Amino acid sequence: MELSGIISISGKPGLSKIVSQTRTGLIVESLQDGKRSAVHGAERVSSLEDISIYTYEEDLLLSEVFTSMLKAADHKPILSHKSSAVELKNYLQSVIPNYDQDRVYVSDIKKLVQWYNILLEKDLLKLDSEEKADTKKTADKKESKAKSPAKKTTTKKTGQSATKNKANKPSGKAAPSKKSSTKASSKGK
Repeated sequence: MELSGIISISGKPGLSKIVSQTRTGLIVESLQDGKRSAVHGAERVSSLEDISIYTYEEDLLLSEVFTSMLKAADHKPILSHKSSAVELKNYLQSVIPNYDQDRVYVSDIKKLVQWYNILLEKDLLKLDSEEKADTKKTADKKESKAKSPAKKTTTKKTGQSATKNKANKPSGKAAPSKKSSTKASSKGK
């Protein structure tokens, strides 16, 4: 699952996609409404590919969590992030049975569920096998376009363009230049 370029900005709801980088920060596009905005370098930004969930054994990357959620929900949206705390905890317990219940707060689960639904709506959540199939399809399309013979186009030169060029071309004779004359100043007696 590819989550690079998708970020969460502290203090702003939802997720954003990095569009460009500036000298002082980033230009991002909101995944919800498509509006672009500038993010200053001092703002706290978290990339989704770097976030992980605490478990009792070892931390689980967000991409692995989303993969588990995608398989459990059969590629469909899940409960709302506005659900009760009990429902949210039970859901995460069903998807990741060994998550650390002391260090993963309800607010974290709300963000996780909201992000999952946003990414699913924008068709950014795909299993690795689906991604490989999609890239293979696009590669096959590119190859078929490359194998098809290219149409050759020829242009005909007309006699008019040659005569226009001759008319605009300066002749070898140069116009005479005017000599500037200066008056000599006479010196006083």
